[in-house]
Amino acid sequence: MIVSFHPLFEADQNIICAGRDPGADDLAAIKAAKAVVLPQGCRQSLYEMATHNCRHVFPNYSTRFNYSGKIGQIQLFQKTGTAHPHAQSYAALQDFRQQYGDDPKDIAFELPCVFKFDWGGEGETVFFINSRDDLKKILQKAAEFERSGQKGFLLQEYVPTLGRSLRVVIIGQTLISYWRIQKNADSFKSNVSRGARIDDALAPERQNVAKVFVKNLCNKTGINLAGFDVIFAPIEEHIKPLMLEINYFFGRRGLGGSDAYYEILKQEIKNWIGNTLGEQDV
Repeated sequence: MIVSFHPLFEADQNIICAGRDPGADDLAAIKAAKAVVLPQGCRQSLYEMATHNCRHVFPNYSTRFNYSGKIGQIQLFQKTGTAHPHAQSYAALQDFRQQYGDDPKDIAFELPCVFKFDWGGEGETVFFINSRDDLKKILQKAAEFERSGQKGFLLQEYVPTLGRSLRVVIIGQTLISYWRIQKNADSFKSNVSRGARIDDALAPERQNVAKVFVKNLCNKTGINLAGFDVIFAPIEEHIKPLMLEINYFFGRRGLGGSDAYYEILKQEIKNWIGNTLGEQDV
Protein backbone atom coordinates (compact mmCIF):
# COMPACT_ATOMS: atom_id res chain seq x y z
CA MET A 1 0.00 0.00 0.00
CA ILE A 2 1.19 3.49 -0.88
CA VAL A 3 0.14 6.32 1.46
CA SER A 4 0.19 9.89 0.19
CA PHE A 5 0.07 12.99 2.35
CA HIS A 6 0.53 15.11 -0.75
CA PRO A 7 -2.76 16.71 -1.81
CA LEU A 8 -1.99 16.37 -5.53
CA PHE A 9 -0.59 12.84 -5.65
CA GLU A 10 -3.22 10.14 -5.52
CA ALA A 11 -2.24 6.83 -3.90
CA ASP A 12 -3.92 3.86 -2.23
CA GLN A 13 -4.63 5.97 0.82
CA ASN A 14 -4.66 9.76 0.82
CA ILE A 15 -4.34 11.82 3.99
CA ILE A 16 -4.24 15.58 4.48
CA CYS A 17 -2.04 16.65 7.37
CA ALA A 18 -1.71 20.34 6.58
CA GLY A 19 -1.69 22.69 9.55
CA ARG A 20 -1.43 20.00 12.20
CA ASP A 21 0.95 17.51 13.71
CA PRO A 22 0.30 13.85 12.84
CA GLY A 23 -1.69 11.64 15.17
CA ALA A 24 -2.46 7.99 15.89
CA ASP A 25 -4.42 7.42 12.66
CA ASP A 26 -1.56 8.82 10.60
CA LEU A 27 0.90 6.59 12.42
CA ALA A 28 -1.22 3.49 11.76
CA ALA A 29 -1.40 4.31 8.05
CA ILE A 30 2.35 4.89 7.84
CA LYS A 31 3.14 1.61 9.61
CA ALA A 32 0.94 -0.27 7.14
CA ALA A 33 2.49 1.42 4.09
CA LYS A 34 5.18 0.13 1.76
CA ALA A 35 5.99 3.72 0.81
CA VAL A 36 4.95 7.19 1.96
CA VAL A 37 4.74 10.35 -0.14
CA LEU A 38 4.93 13.62 1.80
CA PRO A 39 3.99 17.18 0.85
CA GLN A 40 6.65 19.74 0.10
CA GLY A 41 5.74 21.69 3.22
CA CYS A 42 5.51 18.82 5.69
CA ARG A 43 6.33 19.43 9.32
CA GLN A 44 9.35 17.84 10.93
CA SER A 45 7.03 15.83 13.18
CA LEU A 46 5.37 14.20 10.15
CA TYR A 47 8.71 13.56 8.45
CA GLU A 48 10.17 11.91 11.53
CA MET A 49 7.06 9.79 12.06
CA ALA A 50 7.23 8.63 8.44
CA THR A 51 10.96 7.86 8.33
CA HIS A 52 10.92 6.10 11.72
CA ASN A 53 8.06 3.80 10.71
CA CYS A 54 8.44 3.23 6.96
CA ARG A 55 11.54 2.34 4.96
CA HIS A 56 10.59 4.28 1.84
CA VAL A 57 9.71 7.99 2.09
CA PHE A 58 9.65 10.70 -0.58
CA PRO A 59 11.01 13.35 -0.56
CA ASN A 60 14.21 12.87 1.41
CA TYR A 61 14.17 15.77 3.84
CA SER A 62 16.76 14.51 6.32
CA THR A 63 19.22 17.22 5.31
CA ARG A 64 16.52 19.89 5.47
CA PHE A 65 15.80 19.15 9.12
CA ASN A 66 19.31 18.14 10.22
CA TYR A 67 20.89 21.28 8.74
CA SER A 68 18.13 23.82 9.12
CA GLY A 69 18.39 27.51 8.36
CA LYS A 70 21.15 29.33 6.55
CA ILE A 71 23.63 28.59 9.33
CA GLY A 72 22.87 24.88 9.09
CA GLN A 73 23.40 25.00 5.33
CA ILE A 74 26.85 26.56 5.73
CA GLN A 75 27.70 23.72 8.11
CA LEU A 76 26.44 21.25 5.50
CA PHE A 77 28.57 22.81 2.75
CA GLN A 78 31.61 22.68 5.01
CA LYS A 79 30.99 19.05 5.99
CA THR A 80 30.47 17.88 2.39
CA GLY A 81 33.30 19.94 0.90
CA THR A 82 30.88 21.94 -1.24
CA ALA A 83 32.46 25.17 -2.50
CA HIS A 84 30.66 28.27 -1.22
CA PRO A 85 31.44 31.90 -0.45
CA HIS A 86 33.41 32.14 2.79
CA ALA A 87 31.09 32.71 5.74
CA GLN A 88 31.17 33.26 9.50
CA SER A 89 28.05 32.30 11.46
CA TYR A 90 26.76 33.46 14.82
CA ALA A 91 24.04 31.73 16.81
CA ALA A 92 23.23 35.01 18.58
CA LEU A 93 24.31 38.64 18.67
CA GLN A 94 26.17 37.98 21.91
CA ASP A 95 28.51 35.61 20.08
CA PHE A 96 29.34 38.32 17.57
CA ARG A 97 29.94 40.93 20.29
CA GLN A 98 32.20 38.59 22.25
CA GLN A 99 34.44 38.52 19.19
CA TYR A 100 34.18 42.13 18.02
CA GLY A 101 32.59 44.19 20.78
CA ASP A 102 29.69 46.61 20.53
CA ASP A 103 31.32 48.74 17.82
CA PRO A 104 32.78 46.37 15.22
CA LYS A 105 35.49 48.64 13.81
CA ASP A 106 38.03 45.87 13.50
CA ILE A 107 35.81 43.16 12.06
CA ALA A 108 37.93 40.53 10.36
CA PHE A 109 35.75 40.43 7.26
CA GLU A 110 36.39 42.32 4.06
CA LEU A 111 33.76 44.81 2.97
CA PRO A 112 31.54 44.80 1.06
CA CYS A 113 30.03 41.59 2.39
CA VAL A 114 26.63 39.94 2.72
CA PHE A 115 24.61 39.71 5.93
CA LYS A 116 22.04 36.91 6.17
CA PHE A 117 19.61 36.20 8.96
CA ASP A 118 19.23 32.49 9.67
CA TRP A 119 15.67 32.40 8.33
CA GLY A 120 13.63 33.76 5.44
CA GLY A 121 13.40 33.29 1.68
CA GLU A 122 13.28 35.23 -1.60
CA GLY A 123 16.08 37.46 -0.33
CA GLU A 124 13.88 39.08 2.30
CA THR A 125 16.43 38.62 5.10
CA VAL A 126 19.61 39.09 3.04
CA PHE A 127 21.42 42.44 3.02
CA PHE A 128 24.37 43.99 1.19
CA ILE A 129 26.82 45.52 3.67
CA ASN A 130 29.01 48.19 2.12
CA SER A 131 30.23 50.05 5.23
CA ARG A 132 30.67 49.86 8.98
CA ASP A 133 27.54 52.01 9.33
CA ASP A 134 25.55 49.46 7.28
CA LEU A 135 26.78 46.75 9.62
CA LYS A 136 25.89 48.70 12.76
CA LYS A 137 22.35 49.27 11.45
CA ILE A 138 21.78 45.63 10.57
CA LEU A 139 23.14 44.54 13.96
CA GLN A 140 20.54 46.81 15.55
CA LYS A 141 17.91 44.99 13.50
CA ALA A 142 19.36 41.68 14.73
CA ALA A 143 18.90 42.92 18.30
CA GLU A 144 15.25 43.72 17.57
CA PHE A 145 14.70 40.25 16.13
CA GLU A 146 16.29 38.65 19.19
CA ARG A 147 13.88 40.47 21.45
CA SER A 148 11.08 38.73 19.55
CA GLY A 149 12.78 35.34 19.84
CA GLN A 150 14.49 35.05 16.42
CA LYS A 151 18.23 34.51 16.60
CA GLY A 152 21.15 33.73 14.35
CA PHE A 153 22.89 35.31 11.38
CA LEU A 154 25.97 35.00 9.22
CA LEU A 155 28.39 37.22 7.37
CA GLN A 156 29.31 35.99 3.93
CA GLU A 157 31.88 36.94 1.33
CA TYR A 158 30.43 39.10 -1.44
CA VAL A 159 30.97 37.64 -4.91
CA PRO A 160 30.04 39.93 -7.84
CA THR A 161 27.62 38.16 -10.19
CA LEU A 162 26.71 40.82 -12.80
CA GLY A 163 23.14 40.72 -11.50
CA ARG A 164 22.52 37.05 -12.22
CA SER A 165 22.45 33.69 -10.49
CA LEU A 166 21.66 30.16 -11.58
CA ARG A 167 18.82 28.16 -10.08
CA VAL A 168 19.18 24.38 -10.32
CA VAL A 169 16.09 22.41 -9.29
CA ILE A 170 16.11 18.71 -8.51
CA ILE A 171 12.81 16.83 -8.66
CA GLY A 172 13.45 13.15 -8.12
CA GLN A 173 16.04 12.36 -10.77
CA THR A 174 15.23 15.37 -12.96
CA LEU A 175 17.54 18.38 -12.94
CA ILE A 176 16.37 21.68 -14.43
CA SER A 177 18.47 24.86 -14.55
CA TYR A 178 17.82 28.45 -15.53
CA TRP A 179 19.36 31.86 -15.00
CA ARG A 180 17.68 34.67 -13.12
CA ILE A 181 18.97 37.93 -14.57
CA GLN A 182 18.40 41.51 -13.48
CA LYS A 183 18.36 44.32 -16.05
CA ASN A 184 20.91 46.20 -13.95
CA ALA A 185 24.15 44.22 -13.78
CA ASP A 186 24.97 45.95 -10.47
CA SER A 187 21.85 44.58 -8.80
CA PHE A 188 22.61 42.69 -5.62
CA LYS A 189 19.63 40.33 -5.65
CA SER A 190 18.51 38.32 -8.68
CA ASN A 191 15.22 36.92 -7.38
CA VAL A 192 12.39 36.61 -9.90
CA SER A 193 10.13 38.23 -7.29
CA ARG A 194 12.37 41.29 -7.55
CA GLY A 195 12.09 41.63 -11.30
CA ALA A 196 14.72 39.25 -12.62
CA ARG A 197 13.97 37.62 -15.97
CA ILE A 198 14.39 33.91 -16.60
CA ASP A 199 16.77 32.58 -19.24
CA ASP A 200 17.30 28.84 -19.61
CA ALA A 201 19.52 29.09 -22.73
CA LEU A 202 22.33 31.39 -21.60
CA ALA A 203 25.81 29.92 -20.96
CA PRO A 204 24.93 26.21 -21.33
CA GLU A 205 28.44 25.14 -20.34
CA ARG A 206 28.06 26.83 -16.97
CA GLN A 207 24.62 25.31 -16.54
CA ASN A 208 26.05 21.84 -17.13
CA VAL A 209 28.87 22.47 -14.66
CA ALA A 210 26.35 23.65 -12.08
CA LYS A 211 24.15 20.59 -12.59
CA VAL A 212 27.09 18.28 -11.91
CA PHE A 213 27.98 20.42 -8.89
CA VAL A 214 24.45 20.15 -7.50
CA LYS A 215 24.15 16.45 -8.32
CA ASN A 216 27.34 15.74 -6.37
CA LEU A 217 25.83 17.36 -3.28
CA CYS A 218 22.56 15.48 -3.78
CA ASN A 219 24.45 12.19 -4.06
CA LYS A 220 26.16 12.91 -0.73
CA THR A 221 22.99 13.98 1.08
CA GLY A 222 20.06 12.20 -0.58
CA ILE A 223 18.30 15.49 -1.37
CA ASN A 224 15.74 14.84 -4.14
CA LEU A 225 13.43 17.86 -4.03
CA ALA A 226 14.92 21.34 -3.72
CA GLY A 227 16.09 24.42 -5.57
CA PHE A 228 19.78 25.33 -5.36
CA ASP A 229 21.18 28.81 -5.92
CA VAL A 230 24.56 28.72 -7.65
CA ILE A 231 26.90 31.56 -8.58
CA PHE A 232 30.33 31.53 -10.18
CA ALA A 233 33.59 32.82 -8.82
CA PRO A 234 35.14 35.54 -11.02
CA ILE A 235 37.98 33.34 -12.26
CA GLU A 236 38.95 33.56 -15.92
CA GLU A 237 40.99 30.36 -16.10
CA HIS A 238 38.20 27.94 -15.25
CA ILE A 239 34.56 27.72 -14.25
CA LYS A 240 34.16 27.47 -10.48
CA PRO A 241 30.60 27.20 -9.15
CA LEU A 242 29.79 28.30 -5.62
CA MET A 243 26.76 27.18 -3.65
CA LEU A 244 24.76 30.02 -2.11
CA GLU A 245 21.88 28.16 -0.50
CA ILE A 246 19.26 25.44 -0.74
CA ASN A 247 15.57 26.29 -1.08
CA TYR A 248 13.08 23.59 -0.12
CA PHE A 249 10.31 25.96 -1.18
CA PHE A 250 11.03 27.44 -4.58
CA GLY A 251 9.32 29.42 -7.32
CA ARG A 252 7.93 27.57 -10.32
CA ARG A 253 7.97 30.14 -13.11
CA GLY A 254 11.33 28.92 -14.31
CA LEU A 255 9.88 25.40 -14.46
CA GLY A 256 6.98 26.45 -16.68
CA GLY A 257 4.52 27.24 -13.89
CA SER A 258 2.77 25.21 -11.20
CA ASP A 259 0.98 22.86 -13.59
CA ALA A 260 4.23 21.93 -15.34
CA TYR A 261 5.98 21.50 -12.00
CA TYR A 262 3.31 19.17 -10.64
CA GLU A 263 3.38 17.05 -13.78
CA ILE A 264 7.12 16.56 -13.36
CA LEU A 265 6.73 15.91 -9.64
CA LYS A 266 3.98 13.32 -10.05
CA GLN A 267 5.95 11.47 -12.74
CA GLU A 268 9.09 11.49 -10.61
CA ILE A 269 7.17 10.13 -7.62
CA LYS A 270 5.84 7.33 -9.84
CA ASN A 271 9.38 6.64 -11.04
CA TRP A 272 10.63 6.60 -7.45
CA ILE A 273 7.93 4.13 -6.41
CA GLY A 274 8.68 1.94 -9.41
CA ASN A 275 12.42 1.95 -8.76
CA THR A 276 11.94 1.40 -5.02
CA LEU A 277 9.14 -1.16 -4.89
CA GLY A 278 8.73 -2.46 -8.42
CA GLU A 279 6.56 -1.41 -11.35
CA GLN A 280 3.48 -3.26 -10.04
CA ASP A 281 3.18 -0.75 -7.20
CA VAL A 282 3.10 2.37 -9.37
